Amino acid sequence: MSGTLAVTQPLRRRYRLRPVRIGVYAFLLTAAAFFLLPLYIMLVTSVKSMDEIRLGNIFAFPIQITLEPWVTAWTAACTGVACEGIRGGFWNSVLIVIPSTILPILLGALNGYALSFWKPRGANVLFAILMMGAFIPVQVMMYPLVRILATLGLFSSLSGIVLVHIIFSMPVMTLLFRNYYLSIPQELFKAARIDGGGFVRIFLQLMLPMSTPIIIVAAIMQVTGVWNDYILGLVFAGRENLPMTVQLNNVINTTTGTRLYNVNMAATILTSLVPLAIYFLSGRWFVRGIAAGAVKG
Repeated sequence: MSGTLAVTQPLRRRYRLRPVRIGVYAFLLTAAAFFLLPLYIMLVTSVKSMDEIRLGNIFAFPIQITLEPWVTAWTAACTGVACEGIRGGFWNSVLIVIPSTILPILLGALNGYALSFWKPRGANVLFAILMMGAFIPVQVMMYPLVRILATLGLFSSLSGIVLVHIIFSMPVMTLLFRNYYLSIPQELFKAARIDGGGFVRIFLQLMLPMSTPIIIVAAIMQVTGVWNDYILGLVFAGRENLPMTVQLNNVINTTTGTRLYNVNMAATILTSLVPLAIYFLSGRWFVRGIAAGAVKG
């Protein structure tokens, strides 16, 4: 048509299902099935009755869904001769996780801040020594820590297990915050120093408010790590403070009476609910925190 401009639409690229793409999709589906299939079996088994489980088809969807195994796992599952469920282990884990997350993050942020901006004499040597602790197996340090905590009167106590988690988390927490602070322009720190800010004031009023992304990353790592811990809780927590993972092991390995597979599966899912919820609810924040500087430096 004369006097008008012809509007041309861009040609759409034809979608072709190439062999490479098929291979990628096949690998992703296989990986997803590898991780999701055990979770599906655990979930459907936890809502079946024992009569239905004895039929032998572990992949079948339950004929009649029942939540009784979940109630039993929480309130009445047996660990040896005691049948009190895993709720006590849940609250023990909460009492362990809260201080074992807050204190390491504060100390790691303080260490990273000092090593990034103030750089005391021998800072690089101190940082290297601290990093060596991240590569020492837990089993190597276990016996010395048992003797030290016993000498201090902290063995088999809540304070003792929290202290152990703080010790083992220091290398990673310091590394995270040090690398994050190295990505912050030095001009901000110098401007704060010119304005009369001291060590504590700059840390509390400038660095911590800017550390939200890496604090979220550190909190996710620490909560999931402490919650999923078994060996440290078994050795250092004591009988009165056993975390949920240890209680779960006691429930599953109890040999008295009939083995209740539905209760065992329900107890396993209950134990893993906190880490699963954290990953599902805060996964995007974890990615943002990593992108904001967790691996820089």
